[in-house]
Amino acid sequence: MLDGVSLDQLRAFITAVDEGSFSGAARKLRRSQSMVSELVANLEGQVGVTLFDRRGRYPVLTGEGRVLLADARNITSGVDWMKARAKGMTAGLEPELSVVLDVFFPFQVVVEAAKAFRERFPIVPMRLYAEALGGAYQPVLDGRAALGIVGSLPFVPPGLAYERLAGVAFTMVAASTHPLAAYEGPIPKDELARHTQLVLTDRSELSAGREFGVMSGSTWRVADLFAKHAFLLHGLGWGGMPAHTVQDDIHAGRLVELQVDDVPPGGLILPMLAVYPCAAPPGPAGRWLIERLRDCSSTNG
Repeated sequence: MLDGVSLDQLRAFITAVDEGSFSGAARKLRRSQSMVSELVANLEGQVGVTLFDRRGRYPVLTGEGRVLLADARNITSGVDWMKARAKGMTAGLEPELSVVLDVFFPFQVVVEAAKAFRERFPIVPMRLYAEALGGAYQPVLDGRAALGIVGSLPFVPPGLAYERLAGVAFTMVAASTHPLAAYEGPIPKDELARHTQLVLTDRSELSAGREFGVMSGSTWRVADLFAKHAFLLHGLGWGGMPAHTVQDDIHAGRLVELQVDDVPPGGLILPMLAVYPCAAPPGPAGRWLIERLRDCSSTNG
């Protein structure tokens, strides 16, 4: 019996509730009142329950009607959503935008862009990965992500096109209780080498056999930037961090920015890139997001 339920019946039911009467629903739907009444009556016959108490001047929802009203709204809104997505797809809009984000990229910039993205592309869901080093490229290479916002590798793997975004400041820090925090003047590399360096591990194979920014023979390796941050705060080593992730700790005195030989004050600038497969450039939503992140990161840089 339920297979015979139609969208016309559901919409007549919902509109009668919203307008407060069958006559109001008829005006809203531009149909005759008798047609609206018949659609609702047929729906009641299909589902096997009475949706309205019709004894008064105006129809009143029954208890069963109140329960089924939410289901009716979900069904019709789901169909409307599907139609909108299909319309966008025929116009070249991505059915979903999957993005992998380098953990070094300022997340607040992404949040601001995501808010605007939801307003601009309400029917396009976003899937977001967060990775470091080669792990930020791998989802783009294997097709899980259409777009990568990356920067912690000094090279772009073959097959990927890239566009430059604003750079991210990268600074060397240690806990205020760490011996290096008390060092006066620029710290030479041989002094850094005497202390344990905290280093991110690449969860991909893209940087296998290569080291980036490792200055000490003694390293502790973590695969998560948040773990590295916590280890730094507890004095378990020194290491490089995106400046925006540690600026509050530096201001509060929990961490100290290390002045290192050949590293300018404020740290190095790490170039950030938007990457995507050469054979599959971004569609309208992906292109919009790249431009938005470029504008936001420049403003916040």
